[in-house]
Amino acid sequence: MDIKHNRRAIDNIRFSIGAKLITIISIIVIISLGSITALVSWLVQSDLQVTAEENNFETNLRSATEAESLVSNVRSNSKMLIQTITALGTQSSVIEETTEFFWTENPQIASVFFIAAGRQEQLMVNHQFFSSRDIDVGLVPVYFNKQRTTLGRAVRGEIVLRNAAPDFSRAVLALFFPWQNGGVGGVLFSSENMNNNFGFGVNQSFMINTDGELLSHADFSLLKEETNIADLDFIRSILDSPERNRQSLLESDFGIMQSLPRTVETNAVSAFFNNISAWIQPYLDEIKNFFAGIGIGKRTDDKTVRQFVAYTKLNSIGAVVITNIEYDRIFEGIIATTRRNIYLTIAVLSISIIFIWFFSKTISIPLKSLAVAARQIETGRFELDLQAKTHDEIGVLTSSFHKMCSALHIFGRFTNKEIAVKAMRGEIKPGGFPKHGTVFFSDIREFTAKSEHFTRVFGAEASNKIVNWLNDYFTQMIDCVEKTNGVVDKFIGDAVMAHWGTAYSAGSPRNDAFNCIKAALMMRKALYFMNKNRKPGDPADPPIRIGCGINSGIVTAGQLGSNMRMEYTVIGDPVNLASRIEALTKPLGVDILISEDTWNLVGDKFITEEMPPVTVKGKEKPVRIFAIVNFTGEERGPQTIGEVRSLLGIDVPVLDAVDVNKDEKKYTINKVKKGNKQP
Repeated sequence: MDIKHNRRAIDNIRFSIGAKLITIISIIVIISLGSITALVSWLVQSDLQVTAEENNFETNLRSATEAESLVSNVRSNSKMLIQTITALGTQSSVIEETTEFFWTENPQIASVFFIAAGRQEQLMVNHQFFSSRDIDVGLVPVYFNKQRTTLGRAVRGEIVLRNAAPDFSRAVLALFFPWQNGGVGGVLFSSENMNNNFGFGVNQSFMINTDGELLSHADFSLLKEETNIADLDFIRSILDSPERNRQSLLESDFGIMQSLPRTVETNAVSAFFNNISAWIQPYLDEIKNFFAGIGIGKRTDDKTVRQFVAYTKLNSIGAVVITNIEYDRIFEGIIATTRRNIYLTIAVLSISIIFIWFFSKTISIPLKSLAVAARQIETGRFELDLQAKTHDEIGVLTSSFHKMCSALHIFGRFTNKEIAVKAMRGEIKPGGFPKHGTVFFSDIREFTAKSEHFTRVFGAEASNKIVNWLNDYFTQMIDCVEKTNGVVDKFIGDAVMAHWGTAYSAGSPRNDAFNCIKAALMMRKALYFMNKNRKPGDPADPPIRIGCGINSGIVTAGQLGSNMRMEYTVIGDPVNLASRIEALTKPLGVDILISEDTWNLVGDKFITEEMPPVTVKGKEKPVRIFAIVNFTGEERGPQTIGEVRSLLGIDVPVLDAVDVNKDEKKYTINKVKKGNKQP
């Protein structure tokens, strides 16, 4: 508890010296530059509003002039063509030449339709116009047939301008006008250039007819959808107004005016500013709130906005050109200046922080590295690379810490590091505790003979050779134990003692027993491949065969030893029985034996074969033991004890049975039958 408390107290330092210096300088810079920014914004906003109103009204007049000029030219040129064709009568060749010349001089005109008094209706089509835009020419007569009602209005003396984009999927307008003696004319022409001009700049323009039908707009999708905005309040007020042109500040959701595209600055500096604008957006929101407080860019809710709206009625063609600019956008210049001032503040602040950082990092970084190293040591990591980069007190402390880590790493190799770390954290309490664990013993077969062979072959170098040979073996075996959540208790010469469910558990005695047997099977597999990969006849690397004994039960687990040296181990009758069972593997001709208690826990998880019951030291009755063959349901590997013996090259023992009573047989081991690998 004390360790955790101390660690939290160190980690939770609220303000370092560097943080305090950064805070003070930040406050000074923000207050000074912020005050200047607010003052400049307040002084220029009034003049900027007047200028924006004038520009919006002038833009509307220019757009209206452009639209009226385009439509008037189209109408006058079409009338001239109609007059010429009417005068030529039946001179078809001349009419054809005149028409071709007309299309050449008026490429924006797609088709001319007219009905003259005493003549049949005539339709002339500019095929070049339709082919260049991939439009079906057959749509032209269909369109004029649909416009019989509009033609009737034109016959009665009305000039009607309609949106034909839904029919041709292009920005096309249709103009209908009265002709001599009750005739009527109609013309289809492109409005692409006008749409592009209307959508250019911060002031956005669009055109509608007296029915509220959208005729020209920068967003072609609105034209294609045959949008009508006559139901908008501000549109109805414009159509009903007797004034030809006017500008007003209106507040509404403005419908289509909200979907108008905005222009984007493309210079390099603006691009850089836009890339980091998201980071300072909260500050910009605060600035907008400030402007709203003094009447700039005020919004009543999330949907309504304020806009300057100017309009001009084109009485000669029955249309209205409307130009608008969002009230907030008028002050984008101020906001942009404010944004740049914020960038300047950030730049100055960043430079200051950099200097403070370089000043303080010579202390803070080494201390943080030592704190991280301390946490890693708490988790059991002792291999740390700490280098003293300064020659002051911090450097001396770092060097001493590095030496301590090296000593702890060496110490961890001579003891159970995981247990030591748990004891250091307070997870293992002093004293003994009853634990339901599974104990494992393993031993190398004929180790004494192999040791003597090393001595005969290598002489004085035998000790080093045999230690290297054993270390390779132990590395593989320990890996199997640790991968299955087991604890290596100790090495007893060539023997290994390990246990599961003691220092930490897999959740239940059944799971711990399963992990123990799984580790033993992993050892079998590892040894098989180790032996298979050895060079035949290499005296420094002879093959290894082991026997494994496993038992489960209630053991006493705790830290045993003296004040100078202690180790975490388990004691009790289950431990002794596991050792006795391991000793039976050689005479019984198997490599893995488990007790009846272990078999009761996980017998269904493994293919087992019961061995003859054997009376062991300390037990009055014979002990039931089982040989492990493989995992249940595992198709690969041995399926019988005979296949295990054949795979591992184990000789088959010969057992004699002696009747003890009717219900029990006692077996004694007479001899081992050599040369036969099958039962």
